[in-house]
Amino acid sequence: MKILLPVDGSDVSLAAVRFAINMAKQGLQTTAVLANVQEPATLYELVVAHDPQVIEEVSAAAGAHTLQAAQALLTQAGIAFESEVASGDPAHTLVDIVERFACDLVVMGASGTSPLRSALLGSVSNEVLHAAGVPVLIVKASEEPEPDDME
Repeated sequence: MKILLPVDGSDVSLAAVRFAINMAKQGLQTTAVLANVQEPATLYELVVAHDPQVIEEVSAAAGAHTLQAAQALLTQAGIAFESEVASGDPAHTLVDIVERFACDLVVMGASGTSPLRSALLGSVSNEVLHAAGVPVLIVKASEEPEPDDME
């Protein structure tokens, strides 16, 4: 089974990678596709940089850097993986990656925003959940107790 693991550098995206690793440790035969989607350059960035190639290189380097922690986790677990850094709208780009790499499952983190905020702003995990043609497993952010709750 090939699993797409979107990684944005957040703790919850790494928790999703660890979840996939745990599934493999429990016997799921799997390979992974690590993906990071960089937002397209803004008009300001294009005007200031004067060279679109520089922006592309910086974006690719930032994406590669973001994937390093997840790559280390998968390497340590002995799970084969491919890496992809792309640019564009995150949800639509991830759905394209699912199709291009023939992934069977997406395991991704969700920030845990409120339903109202998610409905108003949309979330990448929600969009992927509805647009992907494969099952999507969403790993929720663990809630840390507030200092007041610990009394």
